[in-house]
Amino acid sequence: MQPVQVLAVTICVVINMFDGFDVLVMAFTAPSVAAEWSLDPATVGMLLSSGLVGMSLGSLFIAPLADRIGRRNNILICLVIISAGMCLSAFTQSALQLACARVGTGLGIGGMLASINTITAEFSSRKRQGLAIAMVQSGYPVGATVGGTITAFLIVAYDWRAVFLFGGACTAVMIPIVLRYLPESLDYLIERKPPGALERVNQLLARMDRETLAELPPSRRQGNSGSVLKLVSAPLRASTLLLWCAFFMIMLSFYFVLSWMPSLLSGAGLSPEQGISGGVLVNIGGIIGGAALGYLTARFSAHRLTALYMVLCAVFMSIFGLLDGNLGPMLVAGFVVGYFIFGSIIGVYSIAPNLYNTAVRNTGMGWAIGIGRFGAIIGPSAAGFLLDRGWTGTECFYLFSIPPLVAMAAVLLLRQREAQPSGSPIPE
Repeated sequence: MQPVQVLAVTICVVINMFDGFDVLVMAFTAPSVAAEWSLDPATVGMLLSSGLVGMSLGSLFIAPLADRIGRRNNILICLVIISAGMCLSAFTQSALQLACARVGTGLGIGGMLASINTITAEFSSRKRQGLAIAMVQSGYPVGATVGGTITAFLIVAYDWRAVFLFGGACTAVMIPIVLRYLPESLDYLIERKPPGALERVNQLLARMDRETLAELPPSRRQGNSGSVLKLVSAPLRASTLLLWCAFFMIMLSFYFVLSWMPSLLSGAGLSPEQGISGGVLVNIGGIIGGAALGYLTARFSAHRLTALYMVLCAVFMSIFGLLDGNLGPMLVAGFVVGYFIFGSIIGVYSIAPNLYNTAVRNTGMGWAIGIGRFGAIIGPSAAGFLLDRGWTGTECFYLFSIPPLVAMAAVLLLRQREAQPSGSPIPE
């Protein structure tokens, strides 16, 4: 991989780091917000899910625009939306206002996630693609880890509003960096042929130490190739539905763990600051687990590795539930849960891009992530509903250890289908 390719992936890593902070800032600030406004668990669950509602809508309706306007332009628009949403969150005066601001922030995050994943896949070499995607997705827990540490400091020194202002400012810094340094996707330029495409393609090819082109190859787009209808038509229908199932189920448990871990640890006897530290520990486990999976995908089947991670995720979520009140072992188990649940998420992210060709890749990624966001919405809000009705943290962890097993089955069926000629993805 040439420097321009490494730079593109690096920028996507940094963007996802800030996304990790922007998504989980509500989980880190929830105890302080609930204390200031005297909120019940159900309302806190609504706040935790509000950003995910926006992310789901952004993934479904903003992410597909990147197949028309370009991955880079889509990222720039979404960065503006995210920064504005984070700053507005700091000036809200009620739970409803904060929920609306979080929906707006989520729109930008959801609309952008597919684009950074797609750019990473398209700029990576075949050999490094799994590792590059893992690095980008590992940026999420890195951002959450660093952000959680900074959050604990800002809440003590100022209040929870300073945390949102900090996140908005960091996101805004990425706008000029993307404008100056992030190249547009080669696949997009060749496929869509915007004005000046040949010149831009040859500039990129020269920077990548590749032979330049005398003319652009013909487009592969046909009819509604950029629409969701193509995703649910033969030969992609079964693979798309299995991918959606895997995303939905693993995100159901993923966002339950990330959203409620700090609060449940605080309820088990830790202070709010220690609860945030416990949430940070989960993300540290995620960094290591995601990096390990990315490294191993160069040597083993991504499908089998992801399925293994999902099984072990379910096992250690159950163990975490068994340790309710035993704080030391709970923190260790939380670290291991983070290791396997982040690895599971990175696994499905690494599998998804290769299902689709350029014409529908961002649409396919966007809809897979968007369907997964419905699970992300249900997870935290359902947990808040159950806790409000007397369920314990232990019982919730038992319940949410089941979805990773369903996701595992979907991933293995997807692998089996891709091994069959009739189940292969749209050819490039």
